[in-house]
Amino acid sequence: MNLMNQMDQWSRKHHPKWLVLLRIVLGIALLLKGFEFIQHSVEITGLVEGGSVIQKATWLNSFIPWIHILGGSMILVGLFTRFWTLMQIPILLGAIYFINASTGVFAGEPNIMFPIIILILLVFFLIEGGGPISLDNYFRNYKKNNE
Repeated sequence: MNLMNQMDQWSRKHHPKWLVLLRIVLGIALLLKGFEFIQHSVEITGLVEGGSVIQKATWLNSFIPWIHILGGSMILVGLFTRFWTLMQIPILLGAIYFINASTGVFAGEPNIMFPIIILILLVFFLIEGGGPISLDNYFRNYKKNNE
């Protein structure tokens, strides 16, 4: 039995229903952040172009908001939850890096708490999966019942 199957088996047995609400809130937060990035695309362009690491990555201005919107909506409904959480983690690590690079590590910036909390939740749902009330679970049960 591979690692993903073991994680899935454990998740089915130990997944409280309130975690579904937490997954939905995470999906909504990512979805709203994607829309916010689209609204403030000029500031994001300036931040990316002013960064010392990624100067030629203007494609990030279009890529990040749509990954947040698509990934947030998929996490919201629980479809391919582990895949979409994995897609979000590098973006959140980049956000934490950019916030620290602009303000300093020990500046006590309150804006850094949001990406850190979201990153922790993403890692948690990468391990936990979508849970019992998700489209992943629905399609898995539908496939079993129709075989």
